[in-house]
Amino acid sequence: MPGRFSNLLDKSALTLSGLCLLHCLAGTLLLTLFAAGSEWLDHDVHVIGFGLALPLAAVALWRGVAAHGRFGVAALGALGIGLMALSLLIGHGGSGETLTSMAGVALLGLAHLWNLRAARGA
Repeated sequence: MPGRFSNLLDKSALTLSGLCLLHCLAGTLLLTLFAAGSEWLDHDVHVIGFGLALPLAAVALWRGVAAHGRFGVAALGALGIGLMALSLLIGHGGSGETLTSMAGVALLGLAHLWNLRAARGA
């Protein structure tokens, strides 16, 4: 059974996923209401967020899968990371970028949730 550190990694990753979703939703709302973004909506924040998410997800999911053996967790997480990476290649500010990013973050968040639950049963 993974220890507290593994649980902390997954919970940290879930928090980061939630913040990313909040950023996407709030950014879309602000763009709709004010027809302009602020610096926190800049594309660099997505690159930074991805740079944080990638190693955190890799370590947390790898540790979990090593303990419980459910490779579907890693596959779901990889799909989420892949969509997040794809969203970085799409033009900033469009609905395609937002939807792709949110789908990736949601899948990655689900993978971390599944990882936490699987670790409890391992």
